[in-house]
Amino acid sequence: MASLKLKTNINRLFGEITIPGDKSISHRSVMFGSIAYGETKVTNFLPGDDCLSTISCFRKLGVTIEESDNQLRIIGNGFEGLTEPDEVLDVGNSGTTIRLLMGILAGRPFFSTLVGDESIGKRPMTRVTGPLTRMGAWLDGRKNGAFTPISIRGGQLNPFHYELPVASAQVKSALILAGLQAEGESTIIEPAETRDHTERMIRQFGGEINKDNKMITVKGGQKLTASAIHVPGDISSAAFFLVAGAVIPGSEIVLKNVGLNPTRTGIIEVMKKMGADLVIIQKDDNSFEPAGDLIIKTSNLKGTVVEGDLIPKLIDEIPIIALLATQAEGKTVIKDAEELKVKETNRIDTVVHELRKLGASIEATDDGMIIYGKSNLNGGSVSSHGDHRIGMMLSIAALLCVNNVELEQSEAISVSYPNFFAHLNSLIH
Repeated sequence: MASLKLKTNINRLFGEITIPGDKSISHRSVMFGSIAYGETKVTNFLPGDDCLSTISCFRKLGVTIEESDNQLRIIGNGFEGLTEPDEVLDVGNSGTTIRLLMGILAGRPFFSTLVGDESIGKRPMTRVTGPLTRMGAWLDGRKNGAFTPISIRGGQLNPFHYELPVASAQVKSALILAGLQAEGESTIIEPAETRDHTERMIRQFGGEINKDNKMITVKGGQKLTASAIHVPGDISSAAFFLVAGAVIPGSEIVLKNVGLNPTRTGIIEVMKKMGADLVIIQKDDNSFEPAGDLIIKTSNLKGTVVEGDLIPKLIDEIPIIALLATQAEGKTVIKDAEELKVKETNRIDTVVHELRKLGASIEATDDGMIIYGKSNLNGGSVSSHGDHRIGMMLSIAALLCVNNVELEQSEAISVSYPNFFAHLNSLIH
């Protein structure tokens, strides 16, 4: 486990960076290219550990995937082209890979087993295995299918009507992918809108999916056709530099080609609400995912409340929003975010624990946290706890610290942003 001495006490950040490809879209480009018919070409693919786990799993399922310079060539033969793997499918640290893959494998007439790392072994799978079992697949795992390893014997699925108990894009997507293989029409109802990359990807590959408010309808038996996919930059990765630019004095950062899908822009809404000096230059290129450039400058920030339907639009950004709030005047309250407890770590407790080490005034609640600004951050020894987003948040926090900061388990950052430190160092002046 790598320990890294972080840059501290930075005067300003200035420059321009191109954010690497969106992790959620990169995952789905591999999956849809694999279940479509024909040759799919993907550009600006994110070669992070999580997305490489997805490639590895589909290669074991018999799909030809060529990778070179963040570009992929995928030869798909439809759902029917997937074959029984000779070995266990290892998803590494990727919750997206395991949950969406369960939806695909539930409809395949063969046996497979999914495993992951220690973190995946603690994450709840019943929210996917339960409804997929109701559709007619056989899934099992530790504690009655609650935890990995998960074994699947798929087959013909029945269409069904299901109301999601939690707002989760991963669960929704798994059920949509299963619904594409069912005999008939399936309906999924969300309690709150979540990221819609799966729905957009279906349309991009020539399929049909209908959405009426929070009700999604998908017909089984559709055949998807290969497509060209350009992956926009990941707004969840851009968020760390948006916050850095807002809180480090004298800063101005331009972030190029950032995905601006409206189901993912909660971080922008919150920053503007807090008074951030943020400019958006939207690109109108008719691509299936909107994108644009962002310009962030040092800002005078004020506390706010983050809650309700906004939470699913920024669930991955809450760790860095917590840091942002430490540099805002007044109190910030984050609530309705219970889902943070079942991410790579319990992100509520981990964020509070690690930021307190640096001197932040922050406390955990049952469904979020309360942050009191404006805090002077000191320094100390912190840990990512194997969570990439915690590691990057702490690396940005260190920039504000007056004393040394040592980050344990820094290698976790490569899960979603292999060039994170190179990009950060290029902005330090």
